Amino acid sequence: MKPDIFIQAVVNGSYGTTFLSRFREALFYHSALFDMLDATMPRESQLRLVLERDIFGWVALNAIACEGEDRVERGETYKQWQVRNQRAGLRQLPLNGETVKMVRDMVKNQYHKDFVIEEGQQWLLQGWKGRILFAHSMWAADGASSDCEEERSIRFQVIDL
Repeated sequence: MKPDIFIQAVVNGSYGTTFLSRFREALFYHSALFDMLDATMPRESQLRLVLERDIFGWVALNAIACEGEDRVERGETYKQWQVRNQRAGLRQLPLNGETVKMVRDMVKNQYHKDFVIEEGQQWLLQGWKGRILFAHSMWAADGASSDCEEERSIRFQVIDL
């Protein structure tokens, strides 16, 4: 595969190698997620139940309680991914300022006041009450022949579910 552009979305969490560091990070990360669900979804929601039980709960359990091959959740921060991508020969593309403004305005006007949209090191950062939970960026392979103007005009398409 040789895509012109690689769009990366990552969970921003570093579970570390020791039990204590994994527990601490999982506690902070998942308490923000569950607080967000409490503030934005009714407790009797079936979607919320599935998210809590089958996705977030399983990820937290795996990150904290499992060792070796059994542990598949090995979260890293977006800054760690940035270094890894650069070492792999990828070049980070700048975010489109108009798109970032559009996303900020949409979140400010249509979503809960505690949602956070920030920009950092050419990443679009999503969070809750100041804790960055997800990060998105665009990358191209060094030496890719795509037109720079095309790269600058690429925008994230925001879909309001």
